[in-house]
Amino acid sequence: MSRRLKLIVAYNGAPFAGWQSQSHRNAIQDHLERVFERVAGERVRVHGAGRTDAGVHAFAQCAHVALAQDSLSTARWRKALNALLPPAIRVLHCRYVSQNFHARLSAKGKIYRYRIWSGSVLPPFEYGRVWHVPRPLDFDLLKKVAKRFVGTHDFAAFAANRGKPEKSTVRTIYSVAVRRCGSCVMIDFDGDGFLYKMVRLIVGSLVRCALGKSRFEDVTDLLASTRAGHARFAAPAEGLFLVRVRYD
Repeated sequence: MSRRLKLIVAYNGAPFAGWQSQSHRNAIQDHLERVFERVAGERVRVHGAGRTDAGVHAFAQCAHVALAQDSLSTARWRKALNALLPPAIRVLHCRYVSQNFHARLSAKGKIYRYRIWSGSVLPPFEYGRVWHVPRPLDFDLLKKVAKRFVGTHDFAAFAANRGKPEKSTVRTIYSVAVRRCGSCVMIDFDGDGFLYKMVRLIVGSLVRCALGKSRFEDVTDLLASTRAGHARFAAPAEGLFLVRVRYD
């Protein structure tokens, strides 16, 4: 018998090669599995709710592991893991859950946030945490175009090729919230699922439009085209944050 431990993990993605395990062993998943092995004395597989790319951050990534029946208390697990993890990765919460829970398969949706700094000078404490766009953005136009992505669409034009075809490129975006605090523009996407680089490709198109490099109609026509891989300008990874994974 085993027990299933659910984890909420935050990380600064800058030093790592994304979530998914890599041969060089510098992905978030690699670091978590390594410290679990040190604490538990056996190799375990950490299952994440989804893959974030290299440089992408997370406020609350969700994961689970199957552990021996006589495992530590949740408080001791959190303390032990954080004592061994790199300082840019932290387990915020953990608890034992039903064997039916699966971090990826049980997920009902995700919320992502993209941060843009539109001031002429980037504060050093924002370095690596925003996309610096040192030109004025047409904020009202950006909000207007962003609303067009709400609803159920075929997002093939806003997906990059991960190496294997997607079963479906149809996704539902429940809301896109755009707000500004001084020079920082934040765009929150709440959806049932996201394709590879989908948020970054959408943001890239929004910013091009807000800079006057493309028209409102160009973006909406692209969304309607369903032409796979047609949107080629992806916003940089460092501005993207996984905010939350939603479950029932």
